Amino acid sequence: MTGVKHFKRGEMKFDDFGAKTGTGSIARIIGPDLSKTLGAGLAQFDGCSIEWTVLYDEMIVVLEGAFRLRVGKDVYDATAGDVIWIPENTPLRYEGEKSTVCYAVFPVDWRQRHGIK
Repeated sequence: MTGVKHFKRGEMKFDDFGAKTGTGSIARIIGPDLSKTLGAGLAQFDGCSIEWTVLYDEMIVVLEGAFRLRVGKDVYDATAGDVIWIPENTPLRYEGEKSTVCYAVFPVDWRQRHGIK
Protein backbone atom coordinates (compact mmCIF):
# COMPACT_ATOMS: atom_id res chain seq x y z
CA MET A 1 0.00 0.00 0.00
CA THR A 2 1.20 3.52 -0.74
CA GLY A 3 -0.13 5.37 2.33
CA VAL A 4 -2.69 8.14 2.73
CA LYS A 5 -4.30 9.56 -0.42
CA HIS A 6 -6.20 12.84 -0.83
CA PHE A 7 -8.69 12.97 -3.70
CA LYS A 8 -9.81 16.48 -4.70
CA ARG A 9 -13.33 16.73 -6.06
CA GLY A 10 -12.27 19.00 -8.93
CA GLU A 11 -9.74 16.42 -10.12
CA MET A 12 -12.10 13.42 -10.15
CA LYS A 13 -13.01 11.97 -13.54
CA PHE A 14 -16.68 10.99 -13.86
CA ASP A 15 -17.60 8.37 -16.47
CA ASP A 16 -21.04 7.51 -17.89
CA PHE A 17 -22.83 4.98 -15.68
CA GLY A 18 -25.21 3.59 -18.31
CA ALA A 19 -28.33 5.69 -17.84
CA LYS A 20 -30.78 5.29 -20.74
CA THR A 21 -32.51 8.55 -19.79
CA GLY A 22 -31.24 11.35 -17.60
CA THR A 23 -27.68 11.29 -16.33
CA GLY A 24 -25.76 8.71 -14.35
CA SER A 25 -22.02 9.05 -13.82
CA ILE A 26 -19.39 7.54 -11.57
CA ALA A 27 -15.92 8.46 -10.33
CA ARG A 28 -14.19 5.27 -9.23
CA ILE A 29 -11.65 6.49 -6.69
CA ILE A 30 -10.40 3.55 -4.65
CA GLY A 31 -9.90 0.29 -6.49
CA PRO A 32 -7.68 -2.79 -6.35
CA ASP A 33 -4.68 -0.67 -7.30
CA LEU A 34 -4.90 1.11 -3.92
CA SER A 35 -6.68 -1.31 -1.58
CA LYS A 36 -6.82 -5.06 -1.20
CA THR A 37 -10.20 -4.92 0.54
CA LEU A 38 -12.35 -1.79 -0.02
CA GLY A 39 -13.54 0.04 -3.13
CA ALA A 40 -15.05 3.54 -3.06
CA GLY A 41 -16.04 6.51 -5.16
CA LEU A 42 -18.67 9.08 -5.98
CA ALA A 43 -21.72 8.64 -8.21
CA GLN A 44 -24.19 11.17 -9.60
CA PHE A 45 -27.79 10.48 -10.59
CA ASP A 46 -30.19 12.93 -12.23
CA GLY A 47 -33.47 11.89 -13.82
CA CYS A 48 -32.31 8.32 -14.36
CA SER A 49 -33.11 4.79 -13.25
CA ILE A 50 -30.24 2.33 -13.51
CA GLU A 51 -30.95 -1.37 -13.00
CA TRP A 52 -28.23 -3.51 -11.47
CA THR A 53 -27.62 -6.46 -9.16
CA VAL A 54 -24.85 -5.67 -6.68
CA LEU A 55 -22.14 -8.33 -6.69
CA TYR A 56 -20.63 -6.98 -3.47
CA ASP A 57 -21.72 -5.45 -0.16
CA GLU A 58 -22.33 -1.73 -0.66
CA MET A 59 -22.81 1.28 1.58
CA ILE A 60 -24.14 4.55 0.15
CA VAL A 61 -23.94 7.94 1.85
CA VAL A 62 -26.06 10.64 0.21
CA LEU A 63 -24.08 13.89 -0.09
CA GLU A 64 -26.61 16.06 -1.95
CA GLY A 65 -29.91 15.93 -3.78
CA ALA A 66 -32.60 13.26 -3.62
CA PHE A 67 -31.43 9.66 -4.03
CA ARG A 68 -33.79 6.72 -4.38
CA LEU A 69 -33.09 3.01 -4.24
CA ARG A 70 -35.70 0.55 -5.49
CA VAL A 71 -35.46 -3.05 -4.33
CA GLY A 72 -38.44 -5.05 -5.55
CA LYS A 73 -41.51 -3.28 -4.18
CA ASP A 74 -39.50 -1.45 -1.51
CA VAL A 75 -38.44 2.16 -2.13
CA TYR A 76 -35.79 3.90 -0.04
CA ASP A 77 -35.89 7.70 -0.42
CA ALA A 78 -32.77 9.34 0.95
CA THR A 79 -31.39 12.86 1.26
CA ALA A 80 -28.10 14.42 2.42
CA GLY A 81 -26.65 12.59 5.41
CA ASP A 82 -28.68 9.40 4.98
CA VAL A 83 -26.86 6.06 4.75
CA ILE A 84 -28.08 2.94 2.94
CA TRP A 85 -26.60 -0.55 3.34
CA ILE A 86 -27.07 -3.07 0.49
CA PRO A 87 -26.06 -6.73 0.86
CA GLU A 88 -24.39 -8.68 -1.94
CA ASN A 89 -26.65 -10.15 -4.68
CA THR A 90 -29.42 -7.55 -4.25
CA PRO A 91 -31.23 -6.67 -7.52
CA LEU A 92 -32.07 -2.96 -7.50
CA ARG A 93 -32.50 0.34 -9.31
CA TYR A 94 -30.43 3.43 -8.53
CA GLU A 95 -32.37 6.66 -9.09
CA GLY A 96 -31.90 10.30 -8.22
CA GLU A 97 -32.67 13.93 -8.77
CA LYS A 98 -29.52 16.05 -8.78
CA SER A 99 -28.01 13.58 -6.32
CA THR A 100 -24.41 12.84 -5.49
CA VAL A 101 -23.55 9.87 -3.32
CA CYS A 102 -20.38 8.42 -1.88
CA TYR A 103 -20.25 4.65 -2.07
CA ALA A 104 -18.05 1.95 -0.57
CA VAL A 105 -17.96 -1.66 -1.76
CA PHE A 106 -16.49 -4.88 -0.39
CA PRO A 107 -14.71 -6.76 -1.74
CA VAL A 108 -12.79 -4.36 -3.95
CA ASP A 109 -11.95 -7.14 -6.43
CA TRP A 110 -15.58 -8.12 -7.08
CA ARG A 111 -15.11 -7.73 -10.85
CA GLN A 112 -12.26 -10.24 -10.90
CA ARG A 113 -14.17 -12.65 -8.64
CA HIS A 114 -17.12 -12.58 -11.07
CA GLY A 115 -15.09 -12.57 -14.29
CA ILE A 116 -16.13 -9.01 -15.28
CA LYS A 117 -13.68 -6.74 -17.08
